[in-house]
Amino acid sequence: MAPLDAIARTSLLTAALRAEETRRPDRLYEDPLAARLVGALGGDLLGQVADASGPRDTDPGQGGPGRHVPGQKVPSTVDFNAIRTRYFDDYLLTQVRDGGYPQVVMVAAGMDTRAHRLPWPRAIELFELDRPGVLEAKESALGDEPVHQRVTRRPIGVDLLGPDWTDALVAAGYRPEEPSLWLLEGLLYYLTDDETRRLLSRVADLTAPGSRIAADMVSATTLTAPAVAPLLEVFERQGCPWLSGHDEPEALFAEYGIEAEAVQPGEESAHYGRWPDPVHPRHVPHVERVFLVHGVRK
Repeated sequence: MAPLDAIARTSLLTAALRAEETRRPDRLYEDPLAARLVGALGGDLLGQVADASGPRDTDPGQGGPGRHVPGQKVPSTVDFNAIRTRYFDDYLLTQVRDGGYPQVVMVAAGMDTRAHRLPWPRAIELFELDRPGVLEAKESALGDEPVHQRVTRRPIGVDLLGPDWTDALVAAGYRPEEPSLWLLEGLLYYLTDDETRRLLSRVADLTAPGSRIAADMVSATTLTAPAVAPLLEVFERQGCPWLSGHDEPEALFAEYGIEAEAVQPGEESAHYGRWPDPVHPRHVPHVERVFLVHGVRK
């Protein structure tokens, strides 16, 4: 597999997590292609992340309910990634089935194999945006692996922080005047606040009313929470630190004309029997959180 830069290497971690989930008897989904995409580096990253994360304990005597005991591990990255993948799998399939979206755009698609593995209910064009080296590495690993019969896959090698990716998307056949379905998964916390806002603005400019956008985010508190520090240190060492978080993702998305809802893993619609930790109500301040966000372009 060709060398990848720091942020691109996180796609190998996602592949490793999905390969591990696929091997579980109680798996939330199957990704039979993930093991072919991991490589030695992906396995090493998974080991580091697994060592830094896991179940955590809370002690009301050390700051009240939900406060972390110093030295305890952060919430399980393995469980979160399983929930996140399944949640967005279900979301994409439901929206394509019920909304009839003909265009699906995967932003920073990485080693994602949904074009191959999901049972898409309608014919779609699936646009995969990522850096050329990432897409080339995936193509090399997958070879001639066929996509689902209802999918026309269009990989597009671009720099999502550069000026030209929107032109490249349109040149590949994307139609901004028609409704579309977008997923920004495993990306936004690697961007600064300004970069996140520029990306959301460009997505909003490219989407017709009625289009849907989904993403995952962390709260701003997460970036400085002592309990999360061991996990953040792993990504810092790899050269891809987490750079931004937002405590009110609905308000952020609303700035770009997207009426959004944010769900926390462990809530009823995002639990799947796998979230081991307490879920704090949104009104509780200063809590590290992960959000699964989805909304409609108004």
